[in-house]
This record gives sequence, C-alpha cells and structure tokens, in this order.
Amino acid sequence: MSRFNTLKTVGFLSTALAAALSLSAFVGMAQAQETPAAKNWQTGLHRTDLVKRDLGVSDREVIQVRVDFEPGVAAPKHSHPGVEVAYVISGTFQYELEGQPAVTLKAGDSLYIPEGTAHIATNIGTTTGSELATYIVKKGEPLVNLQK
Repeated sequence: MSRFNTLKTVGFLSTALAAALSLSAFVGMAQAQETPAAKNWQTGLHRTDLVKRDLGVSDREVIQVRVDFEPGVAAPKHSHPGVEVAYVISGTFQYELEGQPAVTLKAGDSLYIPEGTAHIATNIGTTTGSELATYIVKKGEPLVNLQK
C-alpha cells in the first residue's frame, strides 16, 4: 500500500510541476509581448471617425478623424490622396514630412501636410496624445497609402 501512495504522490507532484512550469512560461511570454506591443502602431493607434461628407466638388470629400497615440507610438510612413491638416488636441508629437526638417507640435498647434507627401507622426510624450486630422481627399481612393 505504501508503494501505491508513493506512485500516486509522485504522479500528482509531476502534474503540479508541469502545470507550474507551463504557467510560468505563459506568464513570461505574456510579459515579453506586452512591452513591444505598447510601441506597435497597429495596437497603439486608435482612430475615431467623426465626419465624412462630399465637399461639393465632384471628385473630393472631407474626412475628419480623431487619432489617439499611446506613448512612443509612431504612425508608419504614409501619405494621403489629398491634403491633411493635423491639429494636436493633447500631448507632444514629432512630425517628419518627406523633404522637410522634423517639427515638434504640442496641444493647440497645427500642421498642413500637402497631398501625396510621405510623413510619420510620433507621440514623443509620456502620456496618450491625440490629434484631430482633417483630410480633403479624392473620393474612392484609400485614405492611407503606406510607404516603404
């Protein structure tokens, strides 16, 4: 009978140890994935569509969007099929427009981005930053064109 209890105890301990190791590995992986995800634009940018209307010109429309950037998040290099006016609601951003020196904008500042100009926007602050993006763009074209 002693042997049966020993085998049962060893089996239980092996199962408990395996479960603990699996849980530890899972927690370690989750923690390792948490930090980079906070800097990833696909999870760190949040868009709220506000207005989309015909502009009264046959091939143009106006689109207005609120974009919230988590700290350290950068929108990838991209352009638009029309102009963008970016107004910083909160936070501090660095904007890099192709062919121009980088500029830093804070709450209350605006930036005009010409049609087709590749650019990157980065929240360089320590808190979530927000911008109001107003686009006057060609109808029927993707709003964002990712660049290499």
